[in-house]
Amino acid sequence: MKRSGFGPRKSTLKRSPFKLPDRQTFERNQEARKRVSRKKVTVAEGSKYLAACRGEPCFLRMHGCFGGGDTVVPCHSNQARHGKGMGIKAKHEFTVPGCANCHALIDQGPGLREHKFAAWDVAFEAWGPVRARKMGIEQQELEVA
Repeated sequence: MKRSGFGPRKSTLKRSPFKLPDRQTFERNQEARKRVSRKKVTVAEGSKYLAACRGEPCFLRMHGCFGGGDTVVPCHSNQARHGKGMGIKAKHEFTVPGCANCHALIDQGPGLREHKFAAWDVAFEAWGPVRARKMGIEQQELEVA
């Protein structure tokens, strides 16, 4: 059986019932796109916070911590107030150096969420002055964040 209907169009396409945006709407949308694109953090800005964690001891010190050694990694906060969401990691400025064991306990380990948040908050307070000294950040800038 031969299929038909793939030949040239016999009638013109109908116009869409939707109007094209006028110039003012187009410019307003362009401005909104520019504002959104300015808020994106570059990799270089975040990498300085991650680099500050290298070579540091474990600050989390969860139960069963081995001190870290070569396995110290930047541990991001799991709290929504620091920018954490479903499928979204917290901002890089909210990191604490932690060994692989403590990092696993904070992220996937058993225990109450409140206890994990409290342990991370204590570690972040201890890490703040060390990070400020290492990165050359003033203490007032840390308190604002």
